[in-house]
Amino acid sequence: MRPYKFLIAGALALVGFATAAQRTPLTPPVTEERVEGAQPTPTEIARAEGARALTREDVDAWLDGFLPYALGTGDIAGGVVVVVRDGQIVTQRGFGYANVEERRPVDPARTLFRPGSISKLFTWTAVMQLVEQGRIDLDADINRYLDFEIPARDGQPLTMRNLMTHRPGFEEQVKDIISTSDEGVIDYVDLLKRWTPERVYPAGETPAYSNYATSLAGYIVERVSGEPFDTYIERHIFQPLGMANSSFAQPLPARLQPMMATGYGRASGEVVPFEHVGPRPAGSLSATGTDMARFMVAHLNNGAGLLRPETARMMHTTAANGIGPLNRMLLGFYETNINGRRVIAHGGDTIAFHSYLHLFMDDNVGLYVSFNSSGRDGAVGNLRSAIFEQFANRYFPAPVDTRRVAAETAAEHARMMAGTWRTSRGSFSNFLRIVELLGQVKVGVDGDGQLVAPIFNGLNGQPRQWVEVEPFVWQDLNSHERLAAVVEDGRVVRWSIGGIAPIIVLDRVPWHMDTAWLMPALIASLLILFLTALFWPVRALVRRRFGSTLALERSDLRAYRASRIGAWAMLLAVVGWLALIAMLMGDLVNLSSGADVVIILLQIITWIAFFGGLAAMAWNLWRVWRSKRGWKAKAWSVALLLAAVIVIWVGFGFNMLDFGANY
Repeated sequence: MRPYKFLIAGALALVGFATAAQRTPLTPPVTEERVEGAQPTPTEIARAEGARALTREDVDAWLDGFLPYALGTGDIAGGVVVVVRDGQIVTQRGFGYANVEERRPVDPARTLFRPGSISKLFTWTAVMQLVEQGRIDLDADINRYLDFEIPARDGQPLTMRNLMTHRPGFEEQVKDIISTSDEGVIDYVDLLKRWTPERVYPAGETPAYSNYATSLAGYIVERVSGEPFDTYIERHIFQPLGMANSSFAQPLPARLQPMMATGYGRASGEVVPFEHVGPRPAGSLSATGTDMARFMVAHLNNGAGLLRPETARMMHTTAANGIGPLNRMLLGFYETNINGRRVIAHGGDTIAFHSYLHLFMDDNVGLYVSFNSSGRDGAVGNLRSAIFEQFANRYFPAPVDTRRVAAETAAEHARMMAGTWRTSRGSFSNFLRIVELLGQVKVGVDGDGQLVAPIFNGLNGQPRQWVEVEPFVWQDLNSHERLAAVVEDGRVVRWSIGGIAPIIVLDRVPWHMDTAWLMPALIASLLILFLTALFWPVRALVRRRFGSTLALERSDLRAYRASRIGAWAMLLAVVGWLALIAMLMGDLVNLSSGADVVIILLQIITWIAFFGGLAAMAWNLWRVWRSKRGWKAKAWSVALLLAAVIVIWVGFGFNMLDFGANY
């Protein structure tokens, strides 16, 4: 791979690049009218607080001093940044490379990126168009619109409102979520009907981000409109907005394929082939920066070209219940409010592409960024967050929140937060629940009584520094991120941080699943099994070397050997699960039907190994305690049985002992 200086030089070569579209209104401009005696407009307030003028010259200068260096140090191939205001493109910039090997630069008007889950906004816009026409009822049972049934939970059906606010109660569905091969791609409707994720929460209660829910909504759009989903989006969203270089199709139409940016893990790494998103309405969009500008302008201009103003306002302002002052989920969009500004947004990720779209609703400003690689150590995640925060601080600044809760009260509230927590988004009824073993969040208190919540480190890679600014609301000292908790009957029962609060919350882990004690117990149990398995052949070799024998009666000897075979079997089953999870989660492409045989085989082996091992340990304990063997042998037989029990406890709790390949 060529040196980074060429990557940076290529980005700098784009400094002066601008198309005519940067100066051409996409819709009639929306301006702030100043009425004598009226309250100051948001722009006037921002300028009074030291905001920079949001002009192409200033934004370009800021980006030129920021992006080339960030791409180079982060090993990120390329990206596009688009800013719109008052119906016009302020600037649209390409940085780095659409294809590193060919040294093809990013052209914001002609290079397609994959916005990932930002695609959902198009699906939700389509839903709102049909709501506006009276063809979809937000609060009706969605089974009215389907040709298969979503089972009720606690007698409660699902509604479109539940789907749009990510509160249907579904567990995660990830099988066949993404593929980098044109062969064997499963249609999104077949995915929907193949397996319905279990509804683990009551409808409307708990935010738990769901690709399945959005894909389901896309299918409802298809059925209600009578048009294939891709065709509907093309006719009713792309064409009215003039989005000529956008598509949900996989693979892309032949005309657009040469314009597609190449995806990478790192700029210096291997190419990620074009990704086929399984739940297509939830994430398969390909679009240029210019086309995304048109979409932003439409929503900033009260849905112009797409929705009636009253429908757009309903979509942009109808909020689900949230946690304290944290960001809330709207109808499709979610809040990313910052510096006192009302901002609605959506992010998106595929394997290679990482994007974010923010709309400053009261300022008529939109910001869209998309990158075609994750970068070193996932650098792109911090980069897109930094762009948004620095953009807001530069053009819409606000005073720093200097409020503080009294130290003694803050320390008490931090202690109330202490414990083990798990996120609402995840797998609960299948073997992928194993991921939770390493994913639970331990919250504690440091020596100064400050809250320690190790979730999503700051830009410096270090844990965030939380200070309580109002009761049960904490602010990170080094960013705009906030954390807030729900208190019931004097006990903290739920919390989240602003960046994920609209779509994910954290709840306390039940005692029997709490890895605070379960993980040490599991590690100790595996160590006991490992030592038992290891020393069996070692001792046999030693005895053989010195010509001695194991002085046990025949039944005792059989039980002894069975317990050692059981230890090996249980260890190998656990190692098998660890290897399987590492393979599946190491590359999302592996989350496919191709692993079904391995999964089923491992489940069968696990049942035999775990319960065969348990029986062998129990038999060995019974024989040891009936014999005249010493206390060491008796103590170890008890330890072996307890180790087997703990491993089986974990196996049941985290679904290793379930059967089935749906997940």
